[in-house]
Amino acid sequence: MKIDVLTVLPELLESPFSHSIMKRAQEKGLLEVQVHPLRKWAVNKYGMVDDYQYGGGAGMVMMCEPLANAIDELQSARPYDEIIYMTPDGERFNQKTANQLSLKENLLIICGHYKGIDERIREHYVTKEISIGDYVLSGGELAAAVVVDAVGRLLPGVLNDETSALTDSFQDNLLAPPVYTRPADFRGWKVPDILLQGDPKKVEEWRYEQSLQRTKEKRPDLLDE
Repeated sequence: MKIDVLTVLPELLESPFSHSIMKRAQEKGLLEVQVHPLRKWAVNKYGMVDDYQYGGGAGMVMMCEPLANAIDELQSARPYDEIIYMTPDGERFNQKTANQLSLKENLLIICGHYKGIDERIREHYVTKEISIGDYVLSGGELAAAVVVDAVGRLLPGVLNDETSALTDSFQDNLLAPPVYTRPADFRGWKVPDILLQGDPKKVEEWRYEQSLQRTKEKRPDLLDE
């Protein structure tokens, strides 16, 4: 998978893609993430990529020209399955969307900033708009990092145990069950006996029951879906 990210602050994305699972995914050649500074396509020598909004009002808007030129140039190298704009008014990002995007080959993510991007870019280029929650960040960079991480870890071969992602919370609209590790008895707090008995079928049944119970208690809305 190849993911291109357009941003006015590429420095914010250096760390998330340079460590842990995302780093290993790229080293294995399973994922390529390239961050593009939008100022490369600025309209003048001063690096201008934003301007005042028509009609007045507080806040600057990311301009049409730099974004359009950037997208045109990047698209000339490869066709994108989705051009994604990170915005608070996009569809709420969830595991189902991450699963769907993990099946794509080429993605372009536009990180919003200031008051957002010129609406014409949304009308003529963007194919999908995503929000990671009902709140506003300073820019779309952190949101883009969340999407890349959630999608990238699903690619076959990225995780050492590929079944791990299948048992994550939300994969079947249930929260993950409780997990334990050694020691079996810590300060008198004991691991449930069923996990120590070595019966895989009973363990799976227990985990499903625990997932169901935890979802009922913490996220009953998931069961409605």
